[in-house]
Amino acid sequence: MTTETKVRRPRPAAVILTPSAEARVAHLMATAPEGAIGVKLSTPRRGCSGLAYSVDYVNEANPLDEKIETPGGLFFIDSASVLYLIGSTMDWQEDDFTAGFVFQNPNAKGSCGCGESFTV
Repeated sequence: MTTETKVRRPRPAAVILTPSAEARVAHLMATAPEGAIGVKLSTPRRGCSGLAYSVDYVNEANPLDEKIETPGGLFFIDSASVLYLIGSTMDWQEDDFTAGFVFQNPNAKGSCGCGESFTV
């Protein structure tokens, strides 16, 4: 009788951060308030379409949250938001008039006209 050991492949991250987004996380962590251990992405209910993207500092890790180690620091994804974000790409874009994180989310079925919120 043989015993097989099943090896699990590491699962891909729920959100892919572009190099620009990773650089912004590094900048945020370099200037973070005391006690911050990382940056966390969540999708609270708000806006015209129902869900919005929110990025905030986090002071303690929640074991249920997705944790991504980036060169500039820890990036967390709220456990309740992971299903809405699987397969998404997060980028940081800046121009003369605006700066902010931009999301390409294949799960979003629609968004409001101003782009502040989305629906799945």
